[in-house]
Amino acid sequence: MKTKLIFSFFFSILSLLSFAQENKEVKKEKWTYKPNFMVGFDLLNAGSSFFSDRKMYQGFISSKIKNDLHAVIDAGFDSNIYQKNGYDVKANGPFVKLGVFYMLAKDAENEFNGFYVGGKAAGSFYTQEYMAIPVRGFGGSTSSVAFPSSTQSSYWLEGMIGGRVQLFESNFYIDVNLQPKYMVFTTKQDEIQPMIVPGFGKSSSKFAMGFAWNIAYKF
Repeated sequence: MKTKLIFSFFFSILSLLSFAQENKEVKKEKWTYKPNFMVGFDLLNAGSSFFSDRKMYQGFISSKIKNDLHAVIDAGFDSNIYQKNGYDVKANGPFVKLGVFYMLAKDAENEFNGFYVGGKAAGSFYTQEYMAIPVRGFGGSTSSVAFPSSTQSSYWLEGMIGGRVQLFESNFYIDVNLQPKYMVFTTKQDEIQPMIVPGFGKSSSKFAMGFAWNIAYKF
């Protein structure tokens, strides 16, 4: 009888230890965020600002959240003019974009090297001024009117298709991406559709395409 009790007690202890070990392993598998950041600056658009009417400066901060999913925040300032078909408009202001992207293919030795796709929600809060807007008058004659400076805002959705590659063995990366954009909503001055929106581009159409060539540093 004593022998039976001893064996029962022994196996009970083993079962409890096994259960505790399983719980410990489950806890080990629980996801925890490990702080990591990549900061980049768009050299392409900044460089082209010296040779065009558009002056755009933008950068990003991204962080790997889990597995192949990364969060990203873009921010910048854009100033541009629109002079076409009798219009003379200028606009400038900051913009911000918030979204995520997924690494579709990556380097086995470096998970930050590879190709990705993703999306962002974006908004711009800017000042615009209409120096001239064409108005068709009696008999087909054309004149123009002007409107004072006003504060407006626009919101759009933006896709991301791009890739990253490490520069040699350093913490620097080249990040290149295409940005198809769709305008969702914009405020208007006297019901006039804005010709340009900082961060979006020329907005006479709801669709636009952006491109960024970034130099980035991984912390």
